Formats: sequence, structure tokens, C-alpha cells
Amino acid sequence: MTTPTQTARAPIGAAEFRDAMAHLAAPLTIITTADAAGRRWGFTASAVTSVSMEPPLLLVGIARTSSCHPALTSAPEFVVNLLGAEHAATARTFARSGVDRFAAGGFEPWPGSDLPLLTNAHAAFLCRRADVLPAGDHDLLIGELLETRSGGGGEPLLWYQREFRTPAGRPAQ
Repeated sequence: MTTPTQTARAPIGAAEFRDAMAHLAAPLTIITTADAAGRRWGFTASAVTSVSMEPPLLLVGIARTSSCHPALTSAPEFVVNLLGAEHAATARTFARSGVDRFAAGGFEPWPGSDLPLLTNAHAAFLCRRADVLPAGDHDLLIGELLETRSGGGGEPLLWYQREFRTPAGRPAQ
């Protein structure tokens, strides 16, 4: 009896992975926090998902090269702001570096804290940092949910084919 021989396969490269992942639609969020000096930090993220129901946990992927990395991985709490199609311009601003991401406004402090909350987010999740786990060139920020807020409905904002889009596949304005 012969057994099949398996050849060791080399992992794919970053460009091939990025091309394949462009076919996976992901909801867009803006992750925010404030550091010990009260400075606000935030970035656009598509790598956000639920992890556990008991206890309620969320996962946020953040690149170690992000300007927000030190603030978010050390802050005791952070906010996940779920975006709608009407937030495309805000998402673009928070995806850029070297700009004042909060200059256009639209944020207020989460009640009882100084954490930035997008006032008209479709939903928002206040999280306590439970863990930070290394994963390749990113860290996975695990947040335990403390409070949630639900905003208005409407079309969600998605990251698909390297563009901000609506569920119908139209590019978001």
C-alpha cells in the first residue's frame, strides 16, 4: 500500500493575499480612544469582528505601523463606531495619515468619559481592553463590551474591491 506524498507548500505573498481578500466585503468602522494626556486618536478599520458572546468580546486588528498603535494598545478603553454609507468622507479622512482626523467634527465624548463617539454612527461599542495579541504585522486588540449605543439605520458602509461601497455594490460618495 502506498500513501500519497504531500509536498510542502510555500505560503502566498502579501500582494496575492491582498488581491484575494479584496473579494471579501467587510463592514467599516472608526476605532477611537484618548490617551492619558486627553489627545484623541482614531483610524478606519475593516478588521473588526465579534469573538465571544459570554463574555461579549470584539476583536480589532491594528497594524503595528499605525500612528494609533501605541495609543490603542495601551489605552484602557476604546470605541468601535460602526459606519453607514453617509460616513464615506469621514472614513476616508480617518484612513489617511498626516491629517487632523477629528478636524471636521461629528464626534462628542462618550457619556462619562473623554472617548470620541461618532454622534451619528449606526452603532457604537464602548470596550475595555481585555488583551493584545500579536499576529504577523498586526496586533489583535480584544475588547470587552461595556456599553453599546444604536443610532439610525440606513445602508452600511463596506470595504470591497479596495473601495468604500454600499451593499448594492455602488461606490460610496
